[in-house]
Amino acid sequence: IINGMNPKKITITDVAQHAGVSVTTVSLVLSGKGRISDKTCHRVNSAIETLGYVRNQQAAMLRGRVSNVIGLIVSDISEPFYAEVAAGISEILEAQGKVLFLTQCGKNGLHLARCLDSLSGYGVDGIIVGSGRFLSDEMKQKARDMHLPLVCAARASEFDDIDVIRPDNSQAAKMATEYLIKHGHRQIAYLGGESSSLTRAERLGGFCGTLIQYGLPFKSEWVVECDCKQQDAAEATKKLLNHHPKITAILCHKASIAMGAYFGVIGMGNSVGKDENESYYSRQVALIGFGDVPEAELTDPPLTFISSSAREIGYSAANRMLQRIDAPDEQVQHIILPPKLIARGSA
Repeated sequence: IINGMNPKKITITDVAQHAGVSVTTVSLVLSGKGRISDKTCHRVNSAIETLGYVRNQQAAMLRGRVSNVIGLIVSDISEPFYAEVAAGISEILEAQGKVLFLTQCGKNGLHLARCLDSLSGYGVDGIIVGSGRFLSDEMKQKARDMHLPLVCAARASEFDDIDVIRPDNSQAAKMATEYLIKHGHRQIAYLGGESSSLTRAERLGGFCGTLIQYGLPFKSEWVVECDCKQQDAAEATKKLLNHHPKITAILCHKASIAMGAYFGVIGMGNSVGKDENESYYSRQVALIGFGDVPEAELTDPPLTFISSSAREIGYSAANRMLQRIDAPDEQVQHIILPPKLIARGSA
């Protein structure tokens, strides 16, 4: 402390700005990785000397090529699926004496590049990306230039050039639809998700394919987008059932949508559940959600779900990252985890 004031700590970002280069370039100079020209190295080192940047423990570990820190980038840390993924990753890494560094890039991936630069600046040994839909070819190439392993742990992914761990969305929808059909349902709707969602597209493929397999029509007006908030899902459910009173079952894109749909059905004076006890005066609607949450067992009846354990995806992602660090040239793997039916009273 000087004159009662805290002196400003010089960061790797300050060095990058002073040298007129990116944070990634500075981290590459510090680590000795990548192809950086002598001129650029000299400019970065001059900025380090001028600013008095202290090459801290992270930089020292980075030079030794092992930090025992793995980065995780998710769009929203409050999203239950990715919270469980993060917990699974952390559990495996902690058992191996490693630490998880969690960052958030925003719903639309606006800060993904900054997260990647920050994590590389901290000297992580690899980065796991949740919701890789915003991971561009440019960012993947940047990671390769830094010899930084990437693993994608997401609900869905179309990458062929990096390791991917994800659930089988098409099979999950097939399982849910077939379950409803075998319980006598012929008018089945799909509620939730955005048209841009690859996860939703994969599930709708399984849903539509199963309807056709059983000779049932696919009606586009019974497939409704809505926000994941419970209130919005409840309102969308009421609107759907009012306009299409023949619907007897709904597949719900997320756990929160299933909860909202439950309150929407109840709010209309109808009941949720299996159709064998249907009353003449009360319309009954079966509900199945994708995912699972502890609150699902608190409704009456409890909600049925098709679950692909997010924590298991986290376990697989962490183990794959550890393998990738040890064998960087190993062939890319796509690991697809099977779904599981959690049958309760709502369907």
